[in-house]
Amino acid sequence: MEIDQIYVMSQVFTVLMYALLGITYQVKSRRIIIILSIFSNAFQGIAYLLLNAKSGFIMCILAILRDIFMMVISDKIKDEKTSRNAYLGVIIVFYIGMIISAIFTYEGIFSMLSILATAIYTYSIWQKNEKVYKALGTPVGICWIAYNIFVKSIFGVVFESIILICSIVGYVRSRKNDNSTEHEIVRGV
Repeated sequence: MEIDQIYVMSQVFTVLMYALLGITYQVKSRRIIIILSIFSNAFQGIAYLLLNAKSGFIMCILAILRDIFMMVISDKIKDEKTSRNAYLGVIIVFYIGMIISAIFTYEGIFSMLSILATAIYTYSIWQKNEKVYKALGTPVGICWIAYNIFVKSIFGVVFESIILICSIVGYVRSRKNDNSTEHEIVRGV
């Protein structure tokens, strides 16, 4: 692995991406999560482009489009059933796009980890339940760590490990808060 200016720039964009992604695991607002996700995917897309990591780059492009469509749906469609069907349509189209891109970007089994991570993350962000989002951060993180090892992104591995810890902490905090609320209800507080 040669460390040149292009590699250094890829790592700068990777750091920016993970800073934004880390924040998503600590907020409750679905809209803020989606906005931060759009920007983090843009930064990561640039990093993967610089690393010549084709499947990761395409997943970032698809993820940005997914997030924009999800935000538009949540802003424009207020009926719960119609909104859910629209989200499902976006998810189906997105998964089809991922399968097609997998065919063209296949560079071995490890290149598919970016697609698996994106598929799981897509499901997690589609949920209205923040605990599902936070719980699925664990398998997503593991896939991205392995993919970043594959594309030789040092900061990707380091920061994805930190994000994995953030997602676990966020999930545990949510579960702890739920348990505290349940105990208060049982005690009549």
